[in-house]
Amino acid sequence: MIIDSHAHLEMKEFDSDREEVIKRAKEAGVDFIITVGTNLVLSRKAVALAQGHETVYATIGIHPHDASKADKKTCESLKELAQRQKIVAYGEIGLDFFRNISSREKQIEVFRLQLELAEELNLPVIIHDREAHELTLKMVKASSVRRGVFHCFSGDYTMAKQCIDLGFCISIPGVVTFDKAKTIQDVAERIPLSSLLLETDAPYLAPVPHRGKRNEPSFIIHTVKKVAEIKKVHWEEVAEVTAGNTMNLFGIKTSCSN
Repeated sequence: MIIDSHAHLEMKEFDSDREEVIKRAKEAGVDFIITVGTNLVLSRKAVALAQGHETVYATIGIHPHDASKADKKTCESLKELAQRQKIVAYGEIGLDFFRNISSREKQIEVFRLQLELAEELNLPVIIHDREAHELTLKMVKASSVRRGVFHCFSGDYTMAKQCIDLGFCISIPGVVTFDKAKTIQDVAERIPLSSLLLETDAPYLAPVPHRGKRNEPSFIIHTVKKVAEIKKVHWEEVAEVTAGNTMNLFGIKTSCSN
């Protein structure tokens, strides 16, 4: 079994061939895709997409880039949306101090609000953290949220260990296939397989040999095989264990797991 734990199928990059992308994922052996909302409009699209496809699940949330457009009313709308079927997590939420598209103050405010809402809804969280490691960890620690994943992980092993100690998983993107990505390769090698998820973050960050192209869930096999190479285990083991981790975290059940 293979699961892409984080993609953005609802985004405009897939408007021309979304159905073909989902079909290619199935043909490549990808059993499930988690499509991740990043604002209210795209969260609604993600939910609709999940409800229309058996192999797709959705999440809802406000990405730090969209924090400037969010307020308590937005969070109330997301809270209502959370009652729909096939929603498995709250996110993508967090801090992005690399691009600073929203002000840092607004990002912090909206992140705190959403951590509280995720706790109220009893949903695991999907954390976005870019160039904000220390504050992101501080805010998560200060909250009561202890289930979730640091997606597209960009920290080092020491940070990964802190995240795992808090109860979180670490998600490895296609970046791990890049020759110069030594830090994430070190993380993939040293943390236990039981704490790992795998993702594409499609349409972004396509793995080698598709680097530079639009990413899609079918490409996750390259990330699976690279992590297996790093850990010196069979790729089927990496696929099965990380898929199981994803299902456990997000509460996904199949007829085989009941």
